[in-house]
Amino acid sequence: MTSIDRPDPVIIGHLLAQHRELHEQLLATRAAFAKPPDAANRRHVQQLLGTLREHLRCHFEQEESGGFLEESIARMPRLSRAVQGVLGEHAGLLAELDGLLASLDAGVDTTESWRTAEPGFAVFTDHLLAHERRESAVIQDGYNEDMGLVE
Repeated sequence: MTSIDRPDPVIIGHLLAQHRELHEQLLATRAAFAKPPDAANRRHVQQLLGTLREHLRCHFEQEESGGFLEESIARMPRLSRAVQGVLGEHAGLLAELDGLLASLDAGVDTTESWRTAEPGFAVFTDHLLAHERRESAVIQDGYNEDMGLVE
């Protein structure tokens, strides 16, 4: 049985698995962007981005309805502002991804929309990874333990 002062390893494993899946989706999408911008690959990238968006939406919904971030505040109320900051980033990250999807949907010139979307995805990836680092830092502070979540 896990002590009240220690995180449950099953829950930590779940969080790490979600983050690992996000990273795999980011890598798969980056690899797809490295291929030629033909119609088939364009559809594949749109599918990957759509899957990533749904995964993020569910992940963010879970975070917003409680869990580690809420528990971090319960353990250390001073983290409230940091948690609110992390939660406040969710809508912007989803909007950024929606913009990428829209640019690929609306792109008449496949090559030009691809040239815009590919670096846009790289910027989105940087934003998402920075978000994950901030989220992990809050969780680790809340549990006062290095769980290997922040690089």
